[in-house]
Amino acid sequence: MVDVLSDDIDRFVRAVCPDPDETLREMDDYAEREGFPHVGPEVGAFLRFVARTSDAERIFEFGSGYGYSAYWMAQALPVDGEIVLTEVDADELEMAREYLSEGGYDDLARYEVGDAMETIEGVDGPFDVVLIDHQKHRYADAFDAVRSKVPVGGVIVADNAITASVVEFEKLLEIVDGGAVAEVNEHTQGIVDYLERVTSDPEFETFVLPLGEGIAVSYRIG
Repeated sequence: MVDVLSDDIDRFVRAVCPDPDETLREMDDYAEREGFPHVGPEVGAFLRFVARTSDAERIFEFGSGYGYSAYWMAQALPVDGEIVLTEVDADELEMAREYLSEGGYDDLARYEVGDAMETIEGVDGPFDVVLIDHQKHRYADAFDAVRSKVPVGGVIVADNAITASVVEFEKLLEIVDGGAVAEVNEHTQGIVDYLERVTSDPEFETFVLPLGEGIAVSYRIG
């Protein structure tokens, strides 16, 4: 897996980004101890920034794990806001509930055990911020499922837009740079399909930022 930022730049970014609170530090410790993949404090702080600058009232997550990203974004919601967490692993979602309760955000959270693609079909919009962070080969489908529920000024963020343990970066780079690659795994192809989908949508403006493992940020302009 490629390093998105050099060690020095990563250290610099981490030094100037907002500090996590005690609960988030507990969650970071858990991720390091258990080898649990999470977006990390830099991306978490950026997600909170996106929620704040979007004046977010409702947020939806495709894949919530143990609630790390949700915790960061919940801090930006108003007292009557809502964040919908989705996770197929009931134990992980229960951990998310415990952490959000510890931070005082449980009243803002709606916990949905099961397939996020099924959940999104059953909930009404609008959602001001959406995070896509589940199976890579389903990213484009997630975008299609939620795009009509994101208003003008809303933002969709996709994690692992550059790398992940299952993404073949060199092949991904070759494809997005206009080259041809004979064979890629479904995870890499999923990122390719997603980036092609969002960058070709005239109602969204998309940038890929080198934070964490890469995030694609799509802002609805029309």
